[in-house]
Amino acid sequence: MAPPDTVTRILDTAEILFAEKGFAETSLRNITTRAKVNLAAVNYHFGSKKSLIQAVFARYLDPFAARLNTALDELESRYRGNQIPLEVLLEQLATSVLEVPAERNSLKIFMKLLGLAYTQAQGHLRRYIQEHYGETFHRFVECLRLATPDLPDVERFWRLHFMLGTVVFTLSGLDALRDIADNEYQDHMTVRELIRHLRPVVVAGMQAPLPAALEAHAPLAD
Repeated sequence: MAPPDTVTRILDTAEILFAEKGFAETSLRNITTRAKVNLAAVNYHFGSKKSLIQAVFARYLDPFAARLNTALDELESRYRGNQIPLEVLLEQLATSVLEVPAERNSLKIFMKLLGLAYTQAQGHLRRYIQEHYGETFHRFVECLRLATPDLPDVERFWRLHFMLGTVVFTLSGLDALRDIADNEYQDHMTVRELIRHLRPVVVAGMQAPLPAALEAHAPLAD
């Protein structure tokens, strides 16, 4: 097997270090030392640390967005303009999330990077994600809106991000959680089995009754 090229080696190293230490705490020198390349190589291929961060996300988000768009095309065709059920929509989101890092056996890193996108995202990264993947995200949210017509927009916003936080926390700590389940409950669980356990929790969260203070502001059902 041929050794990875310089660009691949830099990206592989950068994503691991970013996931372990965060963006601010990871210097280009950290990356070049572990990747065994010089700083000139990083500057030549990426130009800056900002561009390197964006390239790390693109390796996951490009195929993820493509898969999710294709899946939404198929669902919209299957349901012929009718509302896609919430359970089906979230199942497809989970499938799209799992398929991309499965190609590179790095689900935990993907989840940690998504967590960092929420907690440490700098302005350039938010702009990059919005510019390149905003259309896909808004398309999914519109399907979600149709599947949850009784939720006010702001409540749907919060529930969506609570759901994503649950998924990111669970899958980024997957190894530890599976060790606990294995040692304490003799429950040997694959990633897909774990997703099947997680799905009813997030579906129930999206479908939970509105807090009393919001009921008066809920939209009227069609």
